Amino acid sequence: MKFTYTILLILSCGAFAFAQNKENTPVQRSKFIQELITKMTIEEKLGQLNLPTAGDITTGQANSSDVAKNIQQGKVGSLFNIKSVAKIREVQKIAVENSRLKIPLLFGMDVIHGYETTFPIPLGLSCTWDIQLIEQSARIAAREASADGINWTFSPMVDISRDPRWGRVSEGSGEDPYLGSRIAQAMVKGYQGNDLSAANTIMACVKHYALYGASEAGRDYNTVDISRQGIMNGYMRPYLEACKQGAGSYMASFNEFE
Repeated sequence: MKFTYTILLILSCGAFAFAQNKENTPVQRSKFIQELITKMTIEEKLGQLNLPTAGDITTGQANSSDVAKNIQQGKVGSLFNIKSVAKIREVQKIAVENSRLKIPLLFGMDVIHGYETTFPIPLGLSCTWDIQLIEQSARIAAREASADGINWTFSPMVDISRDPRWGRVSEGSGEDPYLGSRIAQAMVKGYQGNDLSAANTIMACVKHYALYGASEAGRDYNTVDISRQGIMNGYMRPYLEACKQGAGSYMASFNEFE
């Protein structure tokens, strides 16, 4: 059942050509997706969960790349770090014209602090305490990225960290859970707007769930040893507020905690 719901989420995002028709109701879209799932093989369902990098795809050579062959076989649901309208158009054409089920691809990228326009790093943005401007920076990034065909950003990083030895401090919003929660809301709203089916929005991905910034001695991927009270009071609020804002996806953290 969980596997089916995961596929539903991906297909709901990926089948944007159907969803953008404003005459289609949620019931019609749900029926379309359910019927599509019944046509899929296990390999194609697994393929929708596959997010490879696109480093070997270049314009004019996409049809001969290994990734392109996997797309044709229904083994790829989204691509990571492919940039430019020309490349994205070429690869998307393979998916919607040459694959069996014609499911459009999602295109994801680390749009962390701007796309073409570069803003201060997240830690620098947090120092402003200007939530409106932070939201606006995400909105500008979404407009620019979506114009290239990007659908999905792996941001915001909402991990609270109080150890300067951790190498990813700069990617977060500091050590205060209240400020972090306000910024998490602002970033999600900036990226996703009020309607994710709008052409100038991209799906946010909140990361890293959970407690990634609390790793012992600031060592990446390290164990987290913390009480339940410490978890709830010091770390969880930004994840929750991003969820309330409607964040479309979450990234798992790379640590264990006890």
